[in-house]
Amino acid sequence: MGLKEQQNCPSQRKIAVFIVLAFIPFALFHLCFNNPFSTIDDTTLQDSAANVLLTSYSSSSSQEEESQEEALCDYTEGKWVRDEMGSLYNGSSCGTIKDGQNCLRHGRPDSGYLYWKWKPNQCDIPRFDANRFLDLMRDKHLAFVGDSMARNQLESLMCLLSTVSSPDLVYRNGEDNKFRKWRFESHNVTVSVYWSPFLVAGLEKSGTLDHNVLHLDRVDERWGNDLERFDTVVVSVGHWFLHPAVYYESGSVLGCHSCEASNCTEIGFFDIFRKAIRTTLKAVAGSRRNVILTTFSPSHFEGRPWDSLGACNMTEPYEEGKVLEGLDLEMRRIEMEEVTAAKDVAEGRLEALDVTAISVLRPDGHPGPYMYEFPFKNGVPERVHNDCLHWCLPGPVDTWNEIMIEMLRRWRV
Repeated sequence: MGLKEQQNCPSQRKIAVFIVLAFIPFALFHLCFNNPFSTIDDTTLQDSAANVLLTSYSSSSSQEEESQEEALCDYTEGKWVRDEMGSLYNGSSCGTIKDGQNCLRHGRPDSGYLYWKWKPNQCDIPRFDANRFLDLMRDKHLAFVGDSMARNQLESLMCLLSTVSSPDLVYRNGEDNKFRKWRFESHNVTVSVYWSPFLVAGLEKSGTLDHNVLHLDRVDERWGNDLERFDTVVVSVGHWFLHPAVYYESGSVLGCHSCEASNCTEIGFFDIFRKAIRTTLKAVAGSRRNVILTTFSPSHFEGRPWDSLGACNMTEPYEEGKVLEGLDLEMRRIEMEEVTAAKDVAEGRLEALDVTAISVLRPDGHPGPYMYEFPFKNGVPERVHNDCLHWCLPGPVDTWNEIMIEMLRRWRV
């Protein structure tokens, strides 16, 4: 009996092996068409050191994103590194560049300033993805409110978006296109810009008025009346507060800045700037909209007169070690403090787009004398007007929008 059982064992093992081999094709078929891991995107990586989710984008992935927010990496610490890819657009391919910032078309001879990207210490900022941005803002209204730096950032964004979709200009009003509105019909996205150099109500100096007038307790109606139409608003001011001005609060004169000829008290502008930011954030953060405050953008006149030759003629970024100081440091500090305070009572999302420190390293990114077309075509003049404040397009300001899209992605607007 024992011998028969031993003789039958090899036969039974053969049958078992046959069954297993026969089952394998069915198992593989089932795995291919019912893979429980098929929804995992292998281009999604978790950078645990910076707590940032870096995701390669596809148009369908936005519907599968996780619902919770992840922290944006600390992009303020890093350095500018060479990037041979250059910009997504140029001075000819984009029709919304303000004439004074179209540096290449105006004859700037060097192009090295176009080949730098900002590299944070602990993460990477993806290259701007226009399709991604339009998908994030689908059926939304994005408004830029502020001075010429807000307009500089807006025009950079429009150039970046125009690489994939041509917008329709649906509204234009005011000198130098200070009030404009575009629509991207493919995504039902509206992008607008509102000129408001103080954010609060006021009068700008003119031929009959040698100083600005600010009312610090209420926002500028030119954008305030449209506030409920905005889903996301980007505010940006600063440099107009350096000009002579008289300040009002609750209908009474509060004081003035650079007002030797008047009878009111000199009180400077730092506290006034804080009051204007506070009034603005209280207004814009009062309902469930997304609010971004782009921090103070530094100039690079480097102590030279604005009409002196070579006021800003650098062709490369500063090396590491350049720090914020003086006006740039104080204006940024005020903004960051006010954003932090406003966050506690904001109904929607509120964040600072902190560009001050990364921008102070880019003295090469301004138009300089090329704010005008071919300024040296008739030789080198003794005096030449320089723009060492605004940014060439394309230029460093494009990086601001690369960071902004990461903020919006994280918010999942």
